[in-house]
Amino acid sequence: MTAQTEAAQSPGLLYSEAEEDLRSAVRSLLADRADAPKVIAAIESDTPYDLRLWESLATGIGAAGLLVPEKLGGQGATHREAAVVLEELGRSVAPAPYLTSAVVATEILLALSAEDGPAAGLLGELATGSKVAVLALPFATPPAEGAAAMTGALERTVTGVAEAATADVLLVPTEKGLYAVETGGDGVAAQPLVPLDLTRPLATVTLTGATGTLIADAGPAAAALTRGLLAGAGLLASEQLGLAEWCLTETVRYTRERHQFNRPVGSFQSLKHRMAELWLEVVSARAAARNAADALATGSPDAPLAVAVAQAYCSGVAVHAAEECVQLHGGIGMTWEHPAHLYLKRAKADSIAYGTAGHHREAVAGLVELPAP
Repeated sequence: MTAQTEAAQSPGLLYSEAEEDLRSAVRSLLADRADAPKVIAAIESDTPYDLRLWESLATGIGAAGLLVPEKLGGQGATHREAAVVLEELGRSVAPAPYLTSAVVATEILLALSAEDGPAAGLLGELATGSKVAVLALPFATPPAEGAAAMTGALERTVTGVAEAATADVLLVPTEKGLYAVETGGDGVAAQPLVPLDLTRPLATVTLTGATGTLIADAGPAAAALTRGLLAGAGLLASEQLGLAEWCLTETVRYTRERHQFNRPVGSFQSLKHRMAELWLEVVSARAAARNAADALATGSPDAPLAVAVAQAYCSGVAVHAAEECVQLHGGIGMTWEHPAHLYLKRAKADSIAYGTAGHHREAVAGLVELPAP
């Protein structure tokens, strides 16, 4: 194999100039509209997320349509760019239905390869941010269970559906196929739950006598569900990366400024070791998350393995970073006013989203071919 061939097959883990420009735009928007006081105020209100923020993110920056081809009204970008958006959303824990609508629901519709009809029409609306669609499955559903979800009838009750209470459309898998159900129609109810992570609302969806539009038969729909859940799990790793990076940066900053015995607490050797260890974990998490995003973007046959590795590792790093952030902030880290608790709750909730780390480790074991003895 030549050096040129090896380079072509190597995953692109570095960020391009365009990706850094996108990061800058998203970070600036979130700093203005979703800083810690605003996020805390949002979760204390009856409005799950700032509609103006979502409009600016989805339409102003065009983030909602990054995965959608230009001919269907999107930006024609890739999972790499979507991963950058999710890194910044994780860094700010901003309440926004990006992962559920602009990634999972959008990827499901893209997998149906429809250039006209209801699927294409809905895809165009998701790309502009004018509608939000979510998959009517528990947020904990792993990619391997996508095909198994194609059971039952349209009438059902599903618990733990992320963003369902604020969605415009539900994508409901049944044994006959995938249906698009308007949440404002008759026979559709979304009862909000009290989740651990208040920045990502969950709801129990009940369909009784609801009607929907069949957008795919069972066979294509099952494959589309698997692809959508795989993209969700893979890019969730980027959200976890952004979360962990914020926790590390904020903890280092605080321990430099906080003094005890006339010296910064961060200068104590035991804390130096803890933060150095965390830095190594975050660097490794970045490599795993970027590899998963690149594999999804290039359509690599190794994408399931890359996603499983990323989730098996990044979820634990995010939880560890958030726990260290709370503990090393001392008493202030335990208060409601400080945002550390938002990151810990998001990290904990993300650790079971789209499959637990244990589930993904099992997936890695099943995907890796061991050499014969």
